[in-house]
This record gives sequence, C-alpha cells and structure tokens, in this order.
Amino acid sequence: MKSKSMARRVGIEVAGWGLVLIGIAALVLPGPGLLALFAGLAILSQQYEWAERRVRPVEVMALKSAAQSVQTWPRILASVTGALILAAIGVFWGIGTDVPSWWPIPDRWWLVGGWGTGATLIGSSVIALATIVYSFRRFRGVEDPEAEAVRVSTPEKD
Repeated sequence: MKSKSMARRVGIEVAGWGLVLIGIAALVLPGPGLLALFAGLAILSQQYEWAERRVRPVEVMALKSAAQSVQTWPRILASVTGALILAAIGVFWGIGTDVPSWWPIPDRWWLVGGWGTGATLIGSSVIALATIVYSFRRFRGVEDPEAEAVRVSTPEKD
C-alpha cells in the first residue's frame, strides 16, 4: 500500500511540475502557456496548499484572456491565423527540408527534432483552436466578458 501512495505522489509531482515548466515556457514560446500552467497547478494542488491558493487566480487570468480574445473580429481572425500558421510550421518542421545555404551553423542543427517537434507544434495549434472555439461560444457577445470569466471560475456554493 505504501508503494502505491509513493508512486501516486511521485506521479503527481512529475506531472504537475512538468506542466508548470511547460506552461512557463509556453508563455513566451508557441503554445498554451496559461492552460498548461493552470493544469500543473491544479495537479500540484492535490499535494500542496500553496498550489491550491494559486489555482483560482491563474484560472481567472486564463479565462479573462480567453474572454478578451474573442471580443472583436480582428482578434478572432488573428488568433485563428496564428494557430493555423503554428500548425503549418509544425508540418514544415516534421517533413523537414534541406539545409539552406545561408544556415551559419553545422547542418545537424537545422530543424532539430523532426516529427517530435512538429507534432508538438501541431498539437499546440489544435489546443489553441479548441480554446478559440470554447471562448467564442462562452464569451462572445457577453456584455461584461471579464465579469463572466470570474463568474465561470467561481465554484458554485450549495
């Protein structure tokens, strides 16, 4: 029994911290940063009180960002275009191309990662598109999208 609880704890730690690190990286790199950060904190909140206190503020921030992103058509089109470009880059990365003559470092560093990296970019694109669809259906046309984001993230009391 003890080994099961230890394995569960290690699994929670690895998954939670992995998602937190990916989320932090994806805040500046292509990918769903706030979503991964929220997921990591939600997992870690099963073990740590400090993580439990931080889950709701990150969730509110993510939902407010989602709500704001679908309030105008230029934002929606820019988001969809960005997600589709990310998918195209993933396909390009996966297929790979010959090293261009202008590439200044050794050839082995051209498009490092192959389909592993390409699939990650395509996956991020799919998550982004799903988030756009969710945000559009949930927040588009709402009078006060930020208040709605807070309402959605607030647990209902019995």
